[in-house]
Amino acid sequence: MAHRPHPDDAPVAVSCAVLTVSDTRTVETDRSGQLIQHLLETAGHCIAAYRILPDEAAAIAAQVRQWGTDSAIEVVILNGGTGIAPRDTTYDAIEALLDKEISGFGELFRWLSYQEIGSRAMASRAIAGVHQGTLVFSLPGSSNAVQLALESLILPELVHLVRQLNPAR
Repeated sequence: MAHRPHPDDAPVAVSCAVLTVSDTRTVETDRSGQLIQHLLETAGHCIAAYRILPDEAAAIAAQVRQWGTDSAIEVVILNGGTGIAPRDTTYDAIEALLDKEISGFGELFRWLSYQEIGSRAMASRAIAGVHQGTLVFSLPGSSNAVQLALESLILPELVHLVRQLNPAR
């Protein structure tokens, strides 16, 4: 049985932004972006912003920087562009922005992914950290990966991590 962290004192609604990185998805076809929003809202959190951008590192970085200056956004969750294909630039854009990396997130995500998909999990460059006091999680674009990351890692620790950054919460 997996160890579960101690519960947080009281439920807190965290304000989140969701960014889908894709050259082909639209609002109608963005299953992973929709799933992220649904899981967050079901857990009592709110969606402050949602956007789809093509896999262009400069545009991705600019959007995360903009959301990082918005005091109404506490968490940014990206999906897509975390592989090793030539067009996969999300990791590079995000890694360069982070003030602090949460190394355990990527390690645990790949370990959990390995249990589901085997050795292909090694190609994931999922990453998390802090940019300008804002939590940032960058996930693969598959809906299965999004569900795994949200349910197993992000949602159980989201309030705790936000409170680490902002003890007044």
